[in-house]
Amino acid sequence: MFLSKPGTYKPCGLFNIKHLILFLITIAGIALAVKKTKVEKREDIKKIIRNLTIVIWILEIIKIIYTISIGQGKNLNKVVPLYYCSILLYAGAFSSFGKGVVQKIGDVFLATGGIVGGLVFLIFPTTSLPEYPMLHFISLHSFSFHGIMVYLGIIINKFKYIKLKMSDLKYYASLILLVCVLAYIVNSISGSNLMFISQDFPGMPISVLYHWAGKLFTPLMVVIQMIVPFVIVYGVLKLGACSKMSKSRNT
Repeated sequence: MFLSKPGTYKPCGLFNIKHLILFLITIAGIALAVKKTKVEKREDIKKIIRNLTIVIWILEIIKIIYTISIGQGKNLNKVVPLYYCSILLYAGAFSSFGKGVVQKIGDVFLATGGIVGGLVFLIFPTTSLPEYPMLHFISLHSFSFHGIMVYLGIIINKFKYIKLKMSDLKYYASLILLVCVLAYIVNSISGSNLMFISQDFPGMPISVLYHWAGKLFTPLMVVIQMIVPFVIVYGVLKLGACSKMSKSRNT
């Protein structure tokens, strides 16, 4: 079952008890990992990011090899890591091994987009559970991968690895735009739907946008991904900071 081909066993499916179990285990794992994370200096966070980046790259390569081995290598939607959450691979490398602006781009994505993208997938794991059993490699890989996304974002903000500013949106947005441009080029040539910017994805909230926006779907999807996740996390952090300031004044 762990490495079976799609269709061999009944898939896990969405929004059922098995999905809930995977979701709760992942959330509990994130919470425990955050609680157990001890940081004495800035380099400790960088080391965590670097180590986990290496792990997720290894797992992603194994996933691609598996996908090719079952005869799905020609399906670019399955083998090309150009989705929103796949940006973790590149942002993690930028943050771990880059310097200056390159490192900043990686840090900002991990602190913002990583949290939102990871949580959205854990709720809507449409690229794994509808096709594979609960205990399949692809299902477990997807929940581990996105759990790491959320974990890294939380500890970066919790331990103030970077002090997020609204002006940092330019770093975040530039990375998203670059990936979207690359994805659009590949989609145009191959008919794929990388970054979910070229076609409908039934069963996901973006399907509503696809039918409503018409020809504006692609630019709207690009702009939304370039702005909304960053603003959500930045807004939550700002509200938290304001709440702490208010409490300190009242004590």
